[in-house]
Amino acid sequence: MIDSLARYRPYIAMLILFVIVLGATILALRQPAPAALTIITPTPRPTATPASIIVDVRGAVAKPGVYTLIAGSRVQDALAQAGAALPNAETRNLNLARRLNDGEQLYVPTIGEATATPLPAPGKSAPASAATKTPLGKINVNTATLEELDALPGIGPAIAQRIIDYRNQNGAFKQIDDLKKVRGIGDALFAQIKELVTLQ
Repeated sequence: MIDSLARYRPYIAMLILFVIVLGATILALRQPAPAALTIITPTPRPTATPASIIVDVRGAVAKPGVYTLIAGSRVQDALAQAGAALPNAETRNLNLARRLNDGEQLYVPTIGEATATPLPAPGKSAPASAATKTPLGKINVNTATLEELDALPGIGPAIAQRIIDYRNQNGAFKQIDDLKKVRGIGDALFAQIKELVTLQ
């Protein structure tokens, strides 16, 4: 009996070793796999594009034209874009620190130039302004033409057209302050023109 056991001892040892290896493998397979490492790269924030305004610079400047400026720009910024005022420019009444509005026209007169309505182009008759000017020389915003509104300081053709469009859609202006409801006419521009306009 002992001899037969001794003969099978190597097989028994191999069987025991196999059972141990099998058990260790099963235990290893049952353990949860380590979580995969996820690398999250932060998404870069989109850079805010500054809002812009378009201003028409005319008169006694080196390069008259239409310029795109950053919103909040001032008169001096528009003049810098237009190559600065000419030596014969009248800048005493020009507020260089005033903020500009989108669609505004900035006109720089020459020394001695009257700030009245510009002369009509050759071949065209002057606009009939008698119906819209009051005895005090103010422009009636309820009946003025585009050319007459365009003659106001800081009001270019774009804003003049918006005034007419607003008037056509909403009826006559009830009070002067209603002009601020027109897109492009802010407090600064309104302060420039309020003494030059009337409703009658």
